[in-house]
Amino acid sequence: MKQASAAEKDAQGEAVCGVCATAEIICSKWTVLVIRDLAEGRSRFCELERSLAGISPRTLSLRLRALEEEGIIERRTYPEVPPRVEYALSEKGRALQPLIEDMRRYGREWLGACAAHADEAGADERAVAAV
Repeated sequence: MKQASAAEKDAQGEAVCGVCATAEIICSKWTVLVIRDLAEGRSRFCELERSLAGISPRTLSLRLRALEEEGIIERRTYPEVPPRVEYALSEKGRALQPLIEDMRRYGREWLGACAAHADEAGADERAVAAV
């Protein structure tokens, strides 16, 4: 039996835990790293794909689409040849930045993660891939 999502529970008038509702959105594999990279200024599909070594184009596309549906990112298409698409955090997405920073700080202080993004990205991706 499928468990109701936080949005479905809210629509049904059931109490929704804020932590559960947030985790439901951002805890999919790669999602937090996509948000982190968008916060750091990467905006094109190819830039995100390069930064997230190991992510398949299909998975990246699915994560971007899901985040867009949740209103966390905005997609802008430019009428050029070839077509150019850029992604950016929406206001709702930018509100997640303190959470990402807290995760980064926790990783450094308690898990011995490196401060440099290149080292951090590799460690983050290995951790996500293990999930």
